[in-house]
Amino acid sequence: MFCTLEGGSTVYSKATSVIYTNFFLLGMVNVILISNMGSLTNQWSTDSAGISYIISAIGIGKLLTYAYLGRLSDRIGRKPLIIFASFTLGIFLVGIPLAPSFQVAFILALLAGVGNSALDAGAYPALAEAYPKATGSASILVKAFMATGTAILPLMILFIAKQELFYGTTFFVLAAVYFLATFLLIPASFPNHRMKRPAKMDDDQEEGKKFVSEPQFNKEGLALVLIGFTSTALFTVAQIWLPSYGEEVLGMSTESAIKLLSYYSVGGIVSVLTLAVLMKKFLRPVTIIVIYPIITFFAILTILTVKIESVTIVAAFFIGLSTAGIFQLAIAIAAELFWLKKGRVTGLIATAAGLASVVMPLATGLLSKTGNISNIFIFDAFIAVTGFFAACYVFVRYGKIIGKHTDRLIQPKSSTSIEK
Repeated sequence: MFCTLEGGSTVYSKATSVIYTNFFLLGMVNVILISNMGSLTNQWSTDSAGISYIISAIGIGKLLTYAYLGRLSDRIGRKPLIIFASFTLGIFLVGIPLAPSFQVAFILALLAGVGNSALDAGAYPALAEAYPKATGSASILVKAFMATGTAILPLMILFIAKQELFYGTTFFVLAAVYFLATFLLIPASFPNHRMKRPAKMDDDQEEGKKFVSEPQFNKEGLALVLIGFTSTALFTVAQIWLPSYGEEVLGMSTESAIKLLSYYSVGGIVSVLTLAVLMKKFLRPVTIIVIYPIITFFAILTILTVKIESVTIVAAFFIGLSTAGIFQLAIAIAAELFWLKKGRVTGLIATAAGLASVVMPLATGLLSKTGNISNIFIFDAFIAVTGFFAACYVFVRYGKIIGKHTDRLIQPKSSTSIEK
């Protein structure tokens, strides 16, 4: 299915299928702790704040390793990092239901963060190299699979609860798939990450493809890093606090409040599948990253001002729709502009995302202690505005760099060189 993306190759279909499966599972991992809060607080004799600290530990693991793993990806290749990520996330999933204490769980969460950063540092550049003519679409499909996983997990948890099975059953099933992915990746073929842009191009080709001016990391690069932070902050807040908002502000039942995550995830699925098509014909990633924060802002504003359950469900859908894929598109834009250092720029943007995943649970946890959970979403609205201004700057700079030439950089033909 994935090899039908423009510029792809059937040689890499096995690798990309497993990569997308990993992200499907990661969408579940992102909400599995918050979705099992009751069981975990009892197991470790803690409270909801304690679970938020565990979630922050995942972010700490990402933050500490993203930059290094990005450079390592450029040095040793994408496959070793993705294999390591699959195995590490599997260990996390097995360990959490068996963890005897908060401290052990915290260490496992740090390990999961390392695995998450390894997956990002290896997978995003691999997808850009496997689909050089459809990097944006290939990257944004990551969010589609993650959103699908996020939408399905609450349903899995409810099913297991109704069957009166051990809550850890969900963890063990996901771990088994991760371990299977580890073995499937070993023989899979990957693009050669050391391929360079062809040294010789004819005049017409050179004129149509080159940059009008050189990209500058201290300008559009830093703005993309900021977008990595704001995009992650926006969906982190939604994933952690939408159910709590539904319960505490709207008086929804616990079961109904958790389903807000499913509505949120459906919005994400609709968004990325639509964008994957539109980006081939009408929209460029730099346009999307400007439009989406506006939608997020008004969806949050609606939640804060119209406190009706049905309206909140619709707003949750639009928050999911407008936060889906921004992080992936920021990486795709960075990979296009700084194409010789895809692993490194991926690592830097992902480091900012890791910082957001550490800071946001802690900051919003403190805001929740004010007794008014609405303050969290007011804070979230300001983050959306910040992301909008950063995206506007990238949009302007991108136009100056590309000029009238809107084609992407020349990339190597992926069928000619394979990394085993």
